[in-house]
Amino acid sequence: MLNAIQSQLAGLSNPEDGAFLQRYFKTGPGQYGEGDLFRGIRVPVLRKLSRAHQDISLELAERLLHSAYHEDRLLALLILVRNYANSSDSERAGIYTLYLDNTRFINNWDLVDTSAEHIVGAYLNGKSREPLYQLARSRSLWERRIAILATFHFIKQGKFDETLGIAEILLTDKQDLIHKAVGWMLRETGKRDMQREEAFLGAHYRQMPRTMLRYAIEKFPKDKRQGYLKGTVPPGI
Repeated sequence: MLNAIQSQLAGLSNPEDGAFLQRYFKTGPGQYGEGDLFRGIRVPVLRKLSRAHQDISLELAERLLHSAYHEDRLLALLILVRNYANSSDSERAGIYTLYLDNTRFINNWDLVDTSAEHIVGAYLNGKSREPLYQLARSRSLWERRIAILATFHFIKQGKFDETLGIAEILLTDKQDLIHKAVGWMLRETGKRDMQREEAFLGAHYRQMPRTMLRYAIEKFPKDKRQGYLKGTVPPGI
């Protein structure tokens, strides 16, 4: 079955698109996606395939997730997200465990962003959030991104404590992809509760990486954005 799925993916490959995606996802030496391989298959096609193959076993999904090809791994995650939404509690626990056991294969920002809130965030809803804090302190860039992106599930429910707590841990992170992710989640918090976002910014904006701050205040009025960027906003507002 795995061979059949991968043969289908190979048949959908577009070398020209694959070359573009390898540049777009920074797969060169020393870049965050170093060594990743792309078939050149667009996301809408993979989403359609995830519906066609949603009944595969967890074992097969895990084997697909171990593929050297980026699109194979994305397809596996799309299938896991789809299955998680339609599974029993015990089955969801299995998907969550599989996910965290395989974070080394969830190794680019689109793979994280497609799946973290729908599996990790969803599973931890109503449970201890300690696993998120452990991920936030990981040496792995991708596990740290999983930690902050998983909180999107809570943000959508009007719960912001984990987002703000993990954002605080990641304030001094060196990776631009973390700066963007944290800023994005702060912006999403502000869409629902501007007071909570501004309280956080008032306490931390002077020490935030510039990219993180820019993402967080992207939707603010121009004069307020300039105040944050110039450091003239009163602390603790």
